[in-house]
Amino acid sequence: MKTYFDCIPCFIRQALDAVRLATQDPGIQETVLQKVLSATGNMDLKQTPPAMGQVIHRLVREFSGNHDPFQSVKTESNQYALELYPLLREMVETSAHPMETAVRMAIAGNIIDLGVSSFVSRNVIDETITRSLSEPLYGNLEFLWQAADSAETILYIGDNAGEIVFDRFLVEQLSCDKITYAVRGGPVINDATLADAEESGMSRLVKVIDNGSDAPGVILDDCSDRFRQAFETADLIIAKGQGNYETLSHMEMPIVFLLKAKCPVIAGHIGCRTGTPVASRARQENAG
Repeated sequence: MKTYFDCIPCFIRQALDAVRLATQDPGIQETVLQKVLSATGNMDLKQTPPAMGQVIHRLVREFSGNHDPFQSVKTESNQYALELYPLLREMVETSAHPMETAVRMAIAGNIIDLGVSSFVSRNVIDETITRSLSEPLYGNLEFLWQAADSAETILYIGDNAGEIVFDRFLVEQLSCDKITYAVRGGPVINDATLADAEESGMSRLVKVIDNGSDAPGVILDDCSDRFRQAFETADLIIAKGQGNYETLSHMEMPIVFLLKAKCPVIAGHIGCRTGTPVASRARQENAG
């Protein structure tokens, strides 16, 4: 997915949120914002939004000296999701349709996205979970069921810390021995890394790898050989969240995207309304 004009204000807002979290020094904040404005002005809009996201967060880390500005937020998100886990797992297991409920829970977890909003309250998470059980989904779950059943290998590409706990519900409904779960190769926003896979319990369920990249999405040219091999040989890819959608939606691969369409640009690209839970393969890139 290319970068749209409406993405540009979001880049600046995201940079400001991140640098304020990384440092209280106004001089450093100003320097980072100036460099982000310059980089944005020179960006090739044919690139995906996470390509610019990678630049932004590298600048924040470089000039603030803060290796992972979102670390405490990620830990808090994981802890709250783990508090919810026993009750939510019971809801999945006692549901009339456990697989569908697991998908809905996984999508609900995508609300924990600090690339879209600088703060996600516990009330918002709770309300999203409640709505997720009954609101209409965009997409066709039958393709996911059939593809998962016939696949010998499934690559599940995660998105955010906290959200990774919600992914466990779907992983547990699928065949764990088929699944490789992928996280980011380095800190970027509140995206999940190997440390979050360990903290969330995901690494005790399935094989976990990182993709070797610190982009908030999957830029294949920037990923490790190990990840690319897993990606290219998977019978089914489940990709969580907007960043993974932005970087992979143009590919002719057996990919099912699970996400909340939290911004109008992505909702418009998918063909749904903002706020819609999505479980779908991608539409072809819009021409306009």
